[in-house]
Amino acid sequence: MKAKKLLHTRYRVNDLEKTVDFYKRVLGLEEIRRHKSPRGSELVFLKAPESEEQIEICCFPSSGPVLVQPDLTHLAFEVDSLAEFGHHLRTLGLQYSDGPVLRDNGGGFAFIDAPEGYEIELIQKAPQLLDY
Repeated sequence: MKAKKLLHTRYRVNDLEKTVDFYKRVLGLEEIRRHKSPRGSELVFLKAPESEEQIEICCFPSSGPVLVQPDLTHLAFEVDSLAEFGHHLRTLGLQYSDGPVLRDNGGGFAFIDAPEGYEIELIQKAPQLLDY
């Protein structure tokens, strides 16, 4: 037996609505569903338009506050253009926390800080060279 595919990744947060708003407004993720688990966790599932995998945002205050250590984990999303995404961030009053770092091949990456201290990596893939 082996695992077939990744279904979702879970991040626990202190402020569910602030975090969900960030992922929807800043990254353009879609809210798939929300519900309360049998133990009382508030859960919201989100996904990127071209992804199958989901992100589960969980709020469970009775387990204590969330304290995210620096450089513990991050989510990575593909964007068409780091320059255009940077402009989008500026219209929201935000900016990259690190980068962008662009490579000679046209690819690159940058980071933004999400609520609760989680990092988000944005990746611009290098254009594919055409063979003629």
